[in-house]
Amino acid sequence: MARTAQVTRSTKETSIDVSINLDGSGTASISTGIPFYDHMLEQLARHGGFDLTIAAKGDLHIDTHHTVEDVAICVGEALREALGDKAGVRRFASGLYPLDEALVEVALDLSGRAFVAWNVELPECLPLGNPAFDPSLAEHAVSSLASAAAITLHVNLRAGRNVHHIIEATFKGLARCLRDAVRIESAGVPSTKGVLS
Repeated sequence: MARTAQVTRSTKETSIDVSINLDGSGTASISTGIPFYDHMLEQLARHGGFDLTIAAKGDLHIDTHHTVEDVAICVGEALREALGDKAGVRRFASGLYPLDEALVEVALDLSGRAFVAWNVELPECLPLGNPAFDPSLAEHAVSSLASAAAITLHVNLRAGRNVHHIIEATFKGLARCLRDAVRIESAGVPSTKGVLS
């Protein structure tokens, strides 16, 4: 059975279409109108091994917040839908992920219970790209995605000075952990309760 999903969300602030294939090849087609965010979402697809398509239009004339949040929610919802009952998945994953001087620790559980512990204190930095991506939105994006996907997620900054490197290491780490956790390695649901929801 194909582990795919499509999610559409339309509000007065954003219009978003997302499709995901968990068993893809890491192909991404991302257009949010925010180049730095596109780059991070491409990392998610590439290093997660997912095929991910995102077409988003938002009220960028106000700021980038609504688009960042709503896209993350849609990606999380698509991930959750594509996982189905999670039969056979590995479920847990963790690791340390470097990018030059930055080192980020990521651990997650496809538990069906949304919880995010974000211990990443970013250095002072000007917004990234144009339209501007406020670095503080990285936490909001990751938290919104994990909450919508019903994932337990811990992110800890071990080292880093360059904000771009820290955020990119975070997205790459999240991607690699998702790639590991969604991998099919057995037949049943990996829970003594018999369900992960």
